Amino acid sequence: MQTDLLNDSHFSTVICPLTTNVKSEMELLRIHLKKGQLDELSDILIDQMRAIDNRRLIKQIGNLNMEQKSKLKKNIQILLDL
Repeated sequence: MQTDLLNDSHFSTVICPLTTNVKSEMELLRIHLKKGQLDELSDILIDQMRAIDNRRLIKQIGNLNMEQKSKLKKNIQILLDL
C-alpha cells in the first residue's frame, strides 16, 4: 500500500494483511474484496498495517479497483487521524 517510488530503494514495504474471516457487517477499517479478486472472499485489515521485509513479498495476488483504493485511503486517514 505504499508508493511505488520506494520499490528500488527501501528494504521494507507497508502492507495491510488479509483475512478470510470476512465480517460483512464491518465497514470501518476493512475493505471487502469481491468474489473473483482472490481465490476466497477476503477482507483487508486496515487497522493491522505493518511493515514487512521485501524478501517476504513473493508474488502479487490481486489488485484493488478505484472504489476500493479510495476506501482504503479514507480508512487509513481515519486510522491515523489525518
